Amino acid sequence: MSEERRREIGQSDAPVEDELHESFENTITEGGERLHRTVRTILITGFFGGLEVGLGVMAYLAVMHETGDHLLAGIAFSVGLIALFLAHSELFTENFLMPVAAVAAKEGSVKQLGKLWGGTLVANLAGGWVFMWIVMQAFPQWEPTVAESARHFTDAPFSLQTVALAILGGSTITLMSRMQQGTTSDPAKIVATVIGGFLLAGLQLFHSILDSLLVFGAIQSGAGISYLQWLGWFGYTLLFNMIGGLVLVTALRLLRTKELVAQRRREAPDDPDAARKDA
Repeated sequence: MSEERRREIGQSDAPVEDELHESFENTITEGGERLHRTVRTILITGFFGGLEVGLGVMAYLAVMHETGDHLLAGIAFSVGLIALFLAHSELFTENFLMPVAAVAAKEGSVKQLGKLWGGTLVANLAGGWVFMWIVMQAFPQWEPTVAESARHFTDAPFSLQTVALAILGGSTITLMSRMQQGTTSDPAKIVATVIGGFLLAGLQLFHSILDSLLVFGAIQSGAGISYLQWLGWFGYTLLFNMIGGLVLVTALRLLRTKELVAQRRREAPDDPDAARKDA
């Protein structure tokens, strides 16, 4: 089908399909809103994100303790991502698509992106640490389960396999965000969230925030894992999560909608902060 004919058939004259155009607009709008949050809002939202994903980790450990089945536990973990979605909190790794797309469209700046990333990451870890301390006091019988789950990550040698697991972890949760932006149906968004949670936890992909909570729980319960071991694992996992999310999903998405990005850049003010005051 020619480009001219596609425009005639579609409901808009956008240079891409109507559904893709709508998804792009939603992505840019939400990404811009995140970029222009105050530091206080970023930290509070990120802290709650750590608490809420902790609900998923708690559900994961409960099922693992009772069944030892990673796939069932992965389904249970999706409780945490559903809580994030419904409570409008967020994880650091959810910010690979929407805010980056907004920066590309000149709806925000790289400085704002750095503030969002840094604040959300630190707050996620702080909230997760606090929640896991409470969980391990409440369920000391889970100590062997959390120790075994944590050692899957901290004892893994740096290799092509662990790099691939981290890349898949980043791309999976970014794709989940993309699927959520592709529909206005809340039930469909929840289905996408369950899919993301199942893949992340059920397949034991390497995810910098989710798996850090398991390691924190193991450290707090005296499993013999140190924060230095966690940091060594966390550093490369974070890097390859970002590569997976930014390269495999975000960059390809921007390439697919490059005409829309170019149009938004032409319409945007020279100073991304001109229309909004950045804290």
